Amino acid sequence: MGLYLSIGAQAATPQAASTPSAPAPAPSLATQINELIGQPRFAGADWGISVVSLDSGRTLYTHHADQLFQPASTAKLFTAAIALSELDPAYRIPTRVMASGEIRSGRLDGPLILYGMGDPTLGSDTSTSDWPDQLASQLAAQGLRHVHGDLIADATYFAGPVMGSGWEAVDLQSWFAVPATALSVRENQVDVTVTPAAFAGGHAVVSFDPADAMPHVISEITTSEARTRNDINLYRAPGDGTLYAFGNIAARSPAQSYKLAVPDPAHYAGDLLLQAMARHGIQLDGKLTSLQWPRRDTARTAQARTLAEVLSPSVGEILQRGLKRSQNLYLQNLLLLAGVRAQAYAEQTEGSTGFITTERWGIRAMRELLERVGITPSASLIEEGTGLSRRNLATPNAMARLLAFLAGQPYAATLKESLPIAGVDGTLQWRMRNTPAENNVHAKTGSMSFVHCLAGYVTAADGERLAFAIMLNNYDPPSGAPSASRDIDAIAVMLAGLRSRGESVASPSVAVHPAN
Repeated sequence: MGLYLSIGAQAATPQAASTPSAPAPAPSLATQINELIGQPRFAGADWGISVVSLDSGRTLYTHHADQLFQPASTAKLFTAAIALSELDPAYRIPTRVMASGEIRSGRLDGPLILYGMGDPTLGSDTSTSDWPDQLASQLAAQGLRHVHGDLIADATYFAGPVMGSGWEAVDLQSWFAVPATALSVRENQVDVTVTPAAFAGGHAVVSFDPADAMPHVISEITTSEARTRNDINLYRAPGDGTLYAFGNIAARSPAQSYKLAVPDPAHYAGDLLLQAMARHGIQLDGKLTSLQWPRRDTARTAQARTLAEVLSPSVGEILQRGLKRSQNLYLQNLLLLAGVRAQAYAEQTEGSTGFITTERWGIRAMRELLERVGITPSASLIEEGTGLSRRNLATPNAMARLLAFLAGQPYAATLKESLPIAGVDGTLQWRMRNTPAENNVHAKTGSMSFVHCLAGYVTAADGERLAFAIMLNNYDPPSGAPSASRDIDAIAVMLAGLRSRGESVASPSVAVHPAN
């Protein structure tokens, strides 16, 4: 979509020959943006931009705005939309201990079930940092002293694989692609530290925090001579619980730290509860097992009653933390929670629906919402909740239209304050400082290899409220060039400094119109 400029002529006024001429008008928004994105270093890249006014509904600028782009983590805006639409922002997600038997004389015959219902913050929030002891204390308060049965850590509230659609296998051991499971703990991450031995030739020490989060490790990392190059390799195959560590670390070099995904968060959560039960004098005769999809025991959980429970922060708080940090587990689990809600509604109204994963239920509900907004299916091809999948595609116009819709909803303030703020917090904390965008731009970042995006809200210098989507794909900055984020930020700063409403007495008025 191109642009044309409508320049209003000023009435001529007789002036003395000595009167200085009026200052030249400032370059229009279109001129400024076009000069930036038209630089030769972007010859092989793709820019997509859409800027709309929330006050008048007019389009201020577009560039390839109906072309599909990879959105990276700006796709989280679509997840936020369905989460706020389907879930009560005040809802707090429970994690329960359940049993179908009765406690008699301090004894429970039959299994005890630790049942996760999707809380992604368990153990990472201050209110639930001691969640195992909270649950064990509630059990002890009911007189439980002896469990004659197993402890089952049940993560089957969500039906489907623990990785999002389109997530790449190479990412699945990484901290940003942890299992999205109904029973999560400490964000399903483990810190790995490799420390050299005191002398060359000795075995390096590989330690973990939390200590029991990685149950199976085979380490062959040796300590090499001082001042040699470190070569540390950590590998866990998808679906395998064993971490292989190999290579070398130089003697007398600092310890090296890494973050990895926990292979079985449910089992680890069950182990933490088991330890807490022992501290509270509750004995377990059986073993600890974890239950994962596609294995399910819905009959047992349907008959069970709740003995203990801890609650998450509100969905609104989880969304805010997830968007500020671009925390993938939080957003994927919110999509899955919306999927659970959508499935329950469909089964009530349509009857049996056959098997669809919880993720697909969430995506189906998202697409229905987008169609109500007026975003066509071909303009938004989102398949999971985080933006990790490179199969996600969206147009800048779809992103801007979604933002405009959200700005008119009762939860608009909740969403806006959940977004990172330029120069203030989240993933924008260090960006656009000392510019008109600081403490003004509220936007979601998105970045992966060759993909750089920013989408959100800004108030222009004349008070006009704008929604924007800036998407740059297929670009790797050449040596000596600014980072891609600086180029994108430059456009956001232009929007923050924009004066496009009304006419100026000193210079011609410039209005920017889209041309079809």
